[in-house]
Amino acid sequence: MRPAIASRLAACCLAAVLAAPALAQAPAPPAVSAKDREAIVADVLAALDETYVFPETARKMGEHVRRQMQSGAYDGLTTLDAFTQKLTEDLQSVSKDRHLGVMWAPEEPAPAGGTALTPEQQMERRRAAIRRDNYCFRKLERLAGNVGYLRLDCFAPAELGGATAVAAMSFLAGSDALIFDLRQNGGGSPSMIQLLTSYLLPEEPTHLNSFYVRKGDRTDQFWTQSWVPGTRLPDVPVFVLTSSRSFSGAEEFTYNLKNLKRATIVGETTGGGAHPTDDHRVAGYPVVVSLPFGRAVNPITGTNWEGTGVTPDVAVPAAEALEVAHARALAALAEKATDPAIKAEAEFTRGLIEDRLKPATLSESEMQAYAGSYGPRAVTVENGGLWYQRAGGPKVRLHPAAGDRFLVGDVDFFRIRFERDAAGKVVRLVGLYNDGREEPSPRD
Repeated sequence: MRPAIASRLAACCLAAVLAAPALAQAPAPPAVSAKDREAIVADVLAALDETYVFPETARKMGEHVRRQMQSGAYDGLTTLDAFTQKLTEDLQSVSKDRHLGVMWAPEEPAPAGGTALTPEQQMERRRAAIRRDNYCFRKLERLAGNVGYLRLDCFAPAELGGATAVAAMSFLAGSDALIFDLRQNGGGSPSMIQLLTSYLLPEEPTHLNSFYVRKGDRTDQFWTQSWVPGTRLPDVPVFVLTSSRSFSGAEEFTYNLKNLKRATIVGETTGGGAHPTDDHRVAGYPVVVSLPFGRAVNPITGTNWEGTGVTPDVAVPAAEALEVAHARALAALAEKATDPAIKAEAEFTRGLIEDRLKPATLSESEMQAYAGSYGPRAVTVENGGLWYQRAGGPKVRLHPAAGDRFLVGDVDFFRIRFERDAAGKVVRLVGLYNDGREEPSPRD
């Protein structure tokens, strides 16, 4: 990895993640005149001609924007925010590049009674903000069946968030399967992608991705690390959750693992942005261009996900992706398990999750068919639902699923199946436990 591209991408990540808090008290957008618009357009188009990843596309964008200027399309846009928004729309209408944008970028407000912040102070403020945001590590959990879960909403630079990443992977080290949730991840630094992916592959370095950089006509490669702190998990099943909001670095992480056949992708097709960017500041104006200077080149496919996104292996609505991935992880664990207890737990939990994904509805008469006493257990119909109680304990709501099965509240280690006789009458309640035990109670 070359330091130049790594630092530019890291700075881009910080700007993207931290811009909103920094601009929370931004002043009103300044007015712009025809002369201002001409100057901004000239600067932006010159930067595109010099740096944009596809020179021919840069030329076409310039032609389109100049035609727009001549036709008066910008004449009614008298504030900087309105003008830069329209300019972005026009550039993207030609390039289809969602990484490309022109933005009003007011200076960060100075502390009360103080002077304007220096660039170094601004960067330190932003570093502090991403530290308070826990470097986008949003949630870490051990799901039922010993499936590790990590929700990550951006990829912070490893030089900032590396210790948090190592701690997260240490927490997940004993997992039998892993789920990475990138459904809200808008991208970030390839250095964090390198670090996390290194835990999922063997020690021998693996070529993950390259970036072709137009300026200088060079290619920078990114490989896994030969050493990481803690335990590698090269054989643990991995699932990545995606949505249409998964973008840029989130797509790289997903695309890399998919083409290495190291993960199953579950969810929606991602946003489709594969171009690293640099910030170009327009001379004399508080305007910043997010300027794509290169493109990703996967070593396996020879291409990338720009404009198409990454297609999931299992296409489901993003809202259902976690449950579907969890169930598939448990199915994989049950298939390879040699320990009967582990196999029983995985199969039970998979069935529980699948029942939660396909709830059933019952009429009053259908509910009454289950009501009754079953030894120490009682099932009653109350307030439009079925309730379960054992030996004077608390009443818990039953949630119907298919095949006479019921979930018991939000309990994840127990559910119920009813059995019928040849005439279809309910004659038995069977308690199902996550260790494989079945406890039948005939109807009184």
